[in-house]
Amino acid sequence: MLRTWLAAGVATAIIVGGSPVVAQQDGALVGLHQLGRVGNKICMVDHFHTGTSAGKDSRKQAETAAISDWAGFTAWEYGGHWGHWGMAESKSMSCSQAGGWSCTVEARACRRR
Repeated sequence: MLRTWLAAGVATAIIVGGSPVVAQQDGALVGLHQLGRVGNKICMVDHFHTGTSAGKDSRKQAETAAISDWAGFTAWEYGGHWGHWGMAESKSMSCSQAGGWSCTVEARACRRR
């Protein structure tokens, strides 16, 4: 059984069969998702990850922090080859300013073939 606990939109623990799972460099958790080819990349077909930021001084800082959040968690969960925003597909970003800049990004992780 796979469970993900969320705190402020960030997964904090992943449990399979009662034991914590840590992604291997190979991406031990990748097998849980359907993969497909997009050009010269292998991408998750319908699984999206989200990254967020809040309270930044500029929109650029908020964008960079949200992308870093997306990349960091994606690499942690699936391995470093999957945590590159530049390789991701189906990217979206929304930002707002209310007492500081905040952004949310979403994308499907991809890696080179």
